[in-house]
Amino acid sequence: MKKIRWHLDEQVDRAIAQALKQRGVDVTTTPEVGLLGATDEEQLAFAISQQRVIFTHDEDFLILHQRGVEHYGITYCHQNSRSIGDIVRGLILISEVLEPLDMHNHVEFI
Repeated sequence: MKKIRWHLDEQVDRAIAQALKQRGVDVTTTPEVGLLGATDEEQLAFAISQQRVIFTHDEDFLILHQRGVEHYGITYCHQNSRSIGDIVRGLILISEVLEPLDMHNHVEFI
């Protein structure tokens, strides 16, 4: 089974990326790839080019999804609604039960 590769939006706590990387998950962050200040559309374009699912706290990505903007997958969690541990466990669970193609133009909520 092919594993989901993640891209974390700039609002996401770096501890989430560190925890995922420690567990062997393939993850990039907005600062790491030079996209600080990039538009949401630019973030989606990067994620598509890298075949990565975006994890975000930004509701604007949900609006883009509703408008039919193509994406490789969006996982959303309302800011400050879950602990870092809960988010990490949620992302790992998604990685274990879904394949990248399952996430194409799909939104998951944590």
